[in-house]
Amino acid sequence: MEEYQTNWTKEELKIYLLIYCAKADFLESKVETDFIKSKIKDNSFERIHEEFNKDNDYQSIQKIRTTIEKYSYSKDAIAQLFEEMKELFLSDGKYGILEQNLFMGLNHIFN
Repeated sequence: MEEYQTNWTKEELKIYLLIYCAKADFLESKVETDFIKSKIKDNSFERIHEEFNKDNDYQSIQKIRTTIEKYSYSKDAIAQLFEEMKELFLSDGKYGILEQNLFMGLNHIFN
């Protein structure tokens, strides 16, 4: 079984996770992209987005999961990520069933 280790910073993890969430309904809107860019401090969005586009769903989940474990995120830090995910889902004025399912699935995996 392949390991999905990353060399991401915490900021890059957040970018990747938010891109993953933006793609929940298979459509990443400009509003969602602008939201992600407003939440980050560095300029690695394009590089992380390219990496995301090369990964399948399983690889994405494994990369997110192993990176959160690598940094030993506390429950509070995970809760903060979930708050930002929720903001992203609501940023375009819709919170569709695919987004809701992804949110519940990630909540199950990380809590």
